[in-house]
Amino acid sequence: MTVQGGVIDGKYEVLRELSREGHVTLSEVRAGEGVTRRLAWFDVTSPAARQGFHAYRAALRGVNPAGLTDVVARPGAYYAVWQPVSGTPLAEVAAQPTKPEEVVQGVQALAAALAEHGYALPDADVLVDGKEVRVAYLRPAPSERTPEEVQRLNAAALAALGAGRIKRKREPGAWLTFVPGLLFLGGAAYLGAQAAQIYLNPPVREVAAVTGQPGQQAARTLTDAGFRVEYTLGDASGVDVGAVIRQDPPGGTNLPVGRLVTLTVNNPPSVPVPRLEELTLAQARAALRDGALVPGKIIRADGTLTKTPEGRVIAQVPEAGATIERGQPVSLIISTGVRGKETYLPNLTGLKYEAAREVVRLAGLVVTRVVQQPSDAAENTILDQTPAPYVRVAVGGPVTLTVATARYSPPAEPAGSLPLPPPPVVPEPEPETESQTATPAAPGSSAQPPSQTPAAPSAPASPPPASPAPAEPSAPVAPPESVPQETAPTPPEAAAPEPLPEATRTVNFRYEFPADLPAGTYTISVRDADGERQVDGPYSGADLAGAVAESDPADPLTVRGDAVIIIRRDGAEYATIRP
Repeated sequence: MTVQGGVIDGKYEVLRELSREGHVTLSEVRAGEGVTRRLAWFDVTSPAARQGFHAYRAALRGVNPAGLTDVVARPGAYYAVWQPVSGTPLAEVAAQPTKPEEVVQGVQALAAALAEHGYALPDADVLVDGKEVRVAYLRPAPSERTPEEVQRLNAAALAALGAGRIKRKREPGAWLTFVPGLLFLGGAAYLGAQAAQIYLNPPVREVAAVTGQPGQQAARTLTDAGFRVEYTLGDASGVDVGAVIRQDPPGGTNLPVGRLVTLTVNNPPSVPVPRLEELTLAQARAALRDGALVPGKIIRADGTLTKTPEGRVIAQVPEAGATIERGQPVSLIISTGVRGKETYLPNLTGLKYEAAREVVRLAGLVVTRVVQQPSDAAENTILDQTPAPYVRVAVGGPVTLTVATARYSPPAEPAGSLPLPPPPVVPEPEPETESQTATPAAPGSSAQPPSQTPAAPSAPASPPPASPAPAEPSAPVAPPESVPQETAPTPPEAAAPEPLPEATRTVNFRYEFPADLPAGTYTISVRDADGERQVDGPYSGADLAGAVAESDPADPLTVRGDAVIIIRRDGAEYATIRP
């Protein structure tokens, strides 16, 4: 029980514990203005217990108990508050020799309303006030109770009520058929006088408090008391659609019979229904809560036909996009899993990764691992697959795809070991001779002497420069430009040393998955100098939502060089962690 300082939700002070039945604790509490109430607290620690409380709340809505004042259903707080109700216990009424027909009919209607929700008359504390049947408290019914048992319990309670004599209702005006015509006319005159007297001097009665009741029931209560009723529409959160938000005049006011009582009925605006298909039940409930809607009937169905994984929403009613009033229920069909089916994959080699993943999805399988492999094939195309093409496997099984990445080719030799060309050397200018001055060389002719031979067998001979034609006979000959000097080749430098291997080390990591983790299949991999490898998974997104993934301190990950932890969703990178 969520109690701070002996107070529940800041408004119910716990005085003492009255009883404890299973997971329900009944306590006496003090509410506002010092009034005493009984509070039934439900210990909801499992989905089954939560479903049982919602069934209990549905039964309360069906019978609308007079003793119920508050119902709360939210994570960590599930309880109902009851007030004292006046009346005679049903057991004492059943022991009376004569029972009013209205009381018997009211108890029969209550039994039928309880049976619709799996409850029976012994589950309720029923009181009779005059001819009105009231429910002062409703105990939770056992979850294993069958409809046959409910029928048996109700039959036993109704049989005790039916024993003895039933006082039939007197039909208004039936006695007049036995009155002679003269007396009839006299009675009519008397009644007319009485009606005129009542019209001119109507009696004054107390207006019943009907706030929180369904509009039709509230109107019936007021009209039975002799008041006129008029509806207006309003909007309030936390109140059922069609229930009375407020009344004017308020309950407890003394008002002459025949006066008007205005009831404001909750009629909230319409809201769109969110798309819930493929979500988990918890995610669907959160989406409905955010949209001011509530979960309706939950139906479990086989998800084989739609290939829907276990625990996911197959369909919803109303469908996504429809508009309904705020606070209305949305029924869900939840998959029990894909069973008894086999499937296979065609040959995915050569397909792009996105196209291959779509084929895997249509086959009813899930990509749980993607291996990148350098290849000459087009980047991001499929090189290999597991399972192999056309091998029969169970629906929903994992698939590993090998995807091509660009191949890296290192240089054949380090750049520092290649020989460099010799630097250019400008030779000394030769002295002019008389023959060079008198007879210039013809254009295009070679001035190399025939007796010149290479200086070394392995080095090519450098040809002498051609004698340029002088502009004037007396002008000196200009030296040639950029003539390479005959040199021996430079020996190659020593090859650059190979880089040292990266050091091996151990790392730890920790990652907290968000509570609204998208649906999918998740794996955890590490990428270092040796490449990428999977270290954990696959897991369903529903299992990881809000969970924490971390390495074992006693067995850390061993990596080489720079490392990064990669979390993949359906094979695509979802998050990275630097350890």
